[in-house]
Amino acid sequence: MLKGLYGVTDSHLLPDDNSLLHAAGQALHGGMKVLQYRDKSNDQQKRLRQAGALKVLCHQHQAILIINDDVELAAAVEADGVHVGQSDASVAEARTRLGDYAIIGVSCGGSLELAQQAVSAGANYIAFGKFFESKTKPDAKTAELSVLSQARQRFDVPVVAIGGITIDNAFQITEAGADMIAVVNNLFATPDIQLRARELSALYQ
Repeated sequence: MLKGLYGVTDSHLLPDDNSLLHAAGQALHGGMKVLQYRDKSNDQQKRLRQAGALKVLCHQHQAILIINDDVELAAAVEADGVHVGQSDASVAEARTRLGDYAIIGVSCGGSLELAQQAVSAGANYIAFGKFFESKTKPDAKTAELSVLSQARQRFDVPVVAIGGITIDNAFQITEAGADMIAVVNNLFATPDIQLRARELSALYQ
């Protein structure tokens, strides 16, 4: 199941419930398999409401909902899992709170060493990036494409690539061995989200 297009929401691109749910629905119709809800605001009610609605929508399409950084929100809406960075909750903490069946992903930048730590701790997937110029995280360090193929050879968990991925460069990522491409702007800022999701998903057909 952890293969293909992995969409990541952006609260600036999709500022309200209607735009968020419409965009997510379009991407799911286009073949997106995993959606990460990412909202860094302090509006707990909004985040709870939106995450809950996205969970229902994802499950209608047999897709997976991952919550960015917030283990408690993931638990509250019974999401499929959580994605944590190096400064967030540990894999062990997330596992204890969410249980054995939760999908826990970890950001590893461009480091196989961090990936090894994550896998040893029980992560279900490892994410690397950025690989290209990114509007979402412009200051993130650039990772080498070779880290994807090295990670595929070394680890038994799915490998996710994120950071500036577009329909024009995604083939470089898939050829390097990524199981999933995580896309923000080139999915949710396009005029036809469903078509773009279909185009990106087709790279894995």
